[in-house]
Amino acid sequence: MNQCIVIRKEKIYKSLKTRPTPGKKLLKLYNRSDSVKRLPLNILEDNKIINDAEIHKQTGDLFFCLEGEAIFIYGGKLHGKKIAGGKETVLKPGDWLWIPPGQPHQHKCLGVTRLIIIKIPSRKS
Repeated sequence: MNQCIVIRKEKIYKSLKTRPTPGKKLLKLYNRSDSVKRLPLNILEDNKIINDAEIHKQTGDLFFCLEGEAIFIYGGKLHGKKIAGGKETVLKPGDWLWIPPGQPHQHKCLGVTRLIIIKIPSRKS
């Protein structure tokens, strides 16, 4: 992507006003076009969901909790779709969590949770 994109606060507020739906989805922050394939920023909405554990080797995840609560497990060892020996923390509105590249992580929520997620490439790349 070699184009600058402005995301106005009105667009973010409009996305946050959408009615939550069951499951997992990304809220729409900008109009996708052929030249805009993917931004390193999204708002993730989870509603009563348990995500599988994962590891990103080339990017870190920076999470910011907008609303609701998300239970994260990170670190430890990845075993299939779960983490063994990881640390658990609860993100509440206003909390940030940095997951560096190579760290196993997963999260779940018991209700509606909205998180900003920013993908940050490893400096080693």
